[in-house]
Parts: sequence; structure tokens; C-alpha cells
Amino acid sequence: MNLKNIKYIYFLGVGGIGMSALARFFNGTNILVSGYDKTETPLTTALQKEGIDIVFDDQIKTIKKQLSNLEEQYIKYFGRKLSISKNNILIVRTPAVPKEHKAFKWLGNNEYNIIKRSELLGLISKNYYTIAVAGTHGKTTTSTMIAHILKNSGVDVLAFLGGISTNYQSNFISNTGEYPFVVVEADEFDRSFLHLNPDVSVITATDADHLDIYGNHAEMEKTFIAFSKKTKKDGVLFAKKEIPEIAQFRKPNSTYSIYVNADINSEKIKVVNGDYIFSYKDSEVKWNNIICGLPGTHNVENATVAIAVCKYLGLTEKQIKKGLKTFAGVKRRFEYIIKGNNFVYIDDYAHHPEELKAAINSAKMLYPNKKITGIFQPHLYSRTRDFAKGFAESLDLLDEVLLMDIYPAREKPMKGVTSQLVFDMMKNKNKRLVTKENLMKEIKKYKPEVLMTLGAGDIDTFVAPLEKYYSKA
Repeated sequence: MNLKNIKYIYFLGVGGIGMSALARFFNGTNILVSGYDKTETPLTTALQKEGIDIVFDDQIKTIKKQLSNLEEQYIKYFGRKLSISKNNILIVRTPAVPKEHKAFKWLGNNEYNIIKRSELLGLISKNYYTIAVAGTHGKTTTSTMIAHILKNSGVDVLAFLGGISTNYQSNFISNTGEYPFVVVEADEFDRSFLHLNPDVSVITATDADHLDIYGNHAEMEKTFIAFSKKTKKDGVLFAKKEIPEIAQFRKPNSTYSIYVNADINSEKIKVVNGDYIFSYKDSEVKWNNIICGLPGTHNVENATVAIAVCKYLGLTEKQIKKGLKTFAGVKRRFEYIIKGNNFVYIDDYAHHPEELKAAINSAKMLYPNKKITGIFQPHLYSRTRDFAKGFAESLDLLDEVLLMDIYPAREKPMKGVTSQLVFDMMKNKNKRLVTKENLMKEIKKYKPEVLMTLGAGDIDTFVAPLEKYYSKA
């Protein structure tokens, strides 16, 4: 497909974090953009303010109305007439939209050209020198870190991110249009990242996940091996040394670690006033006193490979250190909502047992003498079923736990799979099952010193009410 022929793009599921970044990119070009999403969110509101027409019901008549009078809309936006037909219209859908969705079925039955989000990202990346960051954990922070260090160093960079960068308040970074580099988050869900052919690849982790798609961990590992080999012949792959299947990854590659000997290492890690300070070394250099303001040793790992990538791309020690020091993180990745002497509130996207463990251990390291209360919303029935024991073990690290109902996302209920499954496996006695309806009432019975909201569903809708309540408390 040649994107040069496309004059109108309709995003089915435009409010998704990956979809919205693409919508923002094309909205800045001579292409007309609109879309549908089932839920109005702060992100869809932001897109509407940027001029993107969005509807929130899936009635065919609503979608038809958006697709009518496109030539008049084009004149309104761009001031010139253009003939628009099915030949230059592209429909992009997120995998979160099921095949039985009314609009999706109607568009398919009417022979519109429909592709997945990952295919579109692959088409875009063909035109640029591409840095792709993959991994079951760490890919959002690492890709955002790389993009920020480049941009902060004056490098013109285009970035499609899987979270909202705190520095730019967006999941899309763009400069003048002369992009020598594009940074993309390479998503393993639905094997999406196999549409990419990166010049530089990163693999941060390959822990079991998305077993509803892959069936088993071994099948998922095979897909990461395949992704590693999508790196261009004259490019480079950076991979975490501890990944079990690394021996089967593309050769040559560069390994990194903060725990075992690798091609690239960070060491002498210490915490000073909440910042992580460490040394970086590879076969060519050793840099001391690097500052990373993000909490947790897992973020030192992310910083290690971000440094390695930026050094490979030609940045200096001074540029990299400055970029890393000024990196403010990603929304909902250990994001401080309230940070006081007597009370701290942290919001985190963690939705896998390993992510939960990393977030909770980071809080415990920073606040060793404080009581930590966590509110966790499991994400997906299949993930809850597959990792119930791991979730229970991770939540047991908390002093108190409020466990919410499962957020279904794209899935239908599964017999016998509820939050009770995790609840019953937990050894922590300070636990309570809560619903969205009674959460605010239940939390008032607790007096946390450190509060954490954890999960990838709609638990983020409680951040503002909780912030308001504890700001007054």
C-alpha cells in the first residue's frame, strides 16, 4: 500500500493509546482524520480539541454520517477541493475492536480498505530510520526515554509512544518534519511488532503474557525471536542479558544488564534524595554519576539500554546525561499524584505480576517505614486466570490491599474467573474485595501512609476523586 494515495483515514478505536498517536501524526498532514471510540476520555477530548472529529456510538447511521460529504470537509480543513473515494480512504482498526463490532462489519461489507494499527505503523516506519522498543515490561518507559534524550539533544525525532510522556503531555512527539529518526513502541500483542523492520531494536523482557493470543509462553517466545530477526542486516539489537531465549535472538546483538556481566552494564547503583545514581560502561566507555529520577532498579535497567541506544546513534556523554536527568517519566508509570511528608499517592499502570512486583518494591524501597496500601484492578479475565498465583504473590507485598472487579476490556466473562480467584490465593490478611461502586466509600475506612492505584483498566478514573479526597484529608 502507498500512503501517498490516502486522503482520509478513519480510526476505529481512536481513543487507544497507540491509535491516538497515529491519529495525531496524520492530523498534522494533508490527510483528513476522524474516528470512533466507545468511551469518552480525557485523551479523546484532547484529540477533539486538536480538530479530530470523534463519535461515541457504533450505530451505522452515525458512522455513515462521518463518512459523508468528505469532499466538503476537505475544503473546510485544507482550503482546496479534492476528489475522495474508497480508493483513497483508509480504515484503521485496533485489535481491541472485535470482529463482530457493528461498524467494523459494515465497513468490511462495504469494501472499505481496512488495516490494523500495527500495519499502518509498519508502513510509516519504512520511510524513516527506526528505533523499535519491544518487551512485556519496560517498553513504554524505555521508548519514551530514548525519544526524550534525542529531542532534548536537539535531534529531530518522531515518536509513537504507548503512554503519555510527562515532558510533552502527549503520546506523540514531533518536530519540524525532517525526521532522521522515528522511535516506536513495538507491541507484542497480536504479533503486531512483526510488521516492523527496525534499524535499531530493543527487547527488554519476554515474560509470559497475552496467553489468550499465544496459547502458551513458548509460542510467545518464538514470536520475540522472530521480532529480533526483523532488525535490518546493518542494524543492531540490544537485549536484556537475562532473557532465557536470548541465544536464539538475531546475531550479532548487544546484551545489557545491571545484575550480570554483559556487553553493557550499569553498576554502583545508589539512591540519593530519591534519585538513582549509577555508572555506565561498555567496551568503549565508562561514565560515572549518571542521574535517573525515576524510582526502582527496573528503571535503571531501562535507562541503561536507553543510554546504549543514544550512544550508538551518536549522542555525547553530556547530551545523554542531561537528557536522562531531565526525563520526567510517563503518566501512570509510578506517577506521583500527591507527594507530601505524611502522605504519598502513586498511580501505576502495572497489570502483570512482574510489573506489580516492580512498582510495589520501588515504593517499599523509597518508603521503608511507611504503611503501603494498594488498590488493584485486574485487567482481562484470561490474564487473571493465567497469572492468578503471581498476582496473589505480588499483592502480598503490600501492607493492605483493596482488590477490585476484573476490567474485561475486549473479553467476555469466563466461568469461574473473578477477582475472588486471586483474593483466595493471597496470604495477606489485610485484604478486601471492592467494586467500582463502593471503592470511594471503602477507602475512607483506611488510613494509608502510601497509597497506590494499580492496573490498566479504568481504575485511572478514580485518580482525580482520590486526589481530591486526600488533598482535603
